[in-house]
Amino acid sequence: MELGRPAGPNHLARGQAINRSRDTTAGKRVICSCVAWTEIPSGLVGSRVDRKIEADDPPVLLLVGSSGGHLAQLLALRPWYESRRRCWVTFDTPEAVSLLAGEDLVPAHHPTTRNVPNLLRNAVLAWRVLRERRVEAVVTTGAGVAVPFVVLARLRRIPTVYIEVYDRIDTPTLTARLCRPFLSAMLVQWDEQRRQYPEATVVGTLL
Repeated sequence: MELGRPAGPNHLARGQAINRSRDTTAGKRVICSCVAWTEIPSGLVGSRVDRKIEADDPPVLLLVGSSGGHLAQLLALRPWYESRRRCWVTFDTPEAVSLLAGEDLVPAHHPTTRNVPNLLRNAVLAWRVLRERRVEAVVTTGAGVAVPFVVLARLRRIPTVYIEVYDRIDTPTLTARLCRPFLSAMLVQWDEQRRQYPEATVVGTLL
């Protein structure tokens, strides 16, 4: 698998949007077609040079996103991730904590908009999370909290997937532009968004 390019089809009809299907495998078909999860070589699942990661540690899916709409769009992927071992990285707002009750939650530092100190803090957090867990992939919808996790994951040869938010159609988000060079796959929710990301796969609206 080439990490710099998404695999699978370049388009899925909007009617196939993950959260609009009662088929619990819908989300799996959409994202598996982009990243070919089952074909990821074992050497690409986490880092083998870090002694804190044991050989028998189960792989973990890392879901990263700011609270609010970014988190809501990740939650819409539930039919795909519900059978997987996972860890969430988001802000510890009351709403996010409530929505992720019972989940493995790592609080990220916020606010992130034009906040260099919190960017550095989240970079340290990303280094620690990726060092202590056998991460099979990072999936994110942004915003600023995503950047250090995507960059460090790619440096550790961990597949990275970015889902552009549904409400930015005509212009790319700053976070997407920063993460783009480090992505294994870019997913978008509207056909029009492919004008900004011609390599992207259209998965339909999540909300």
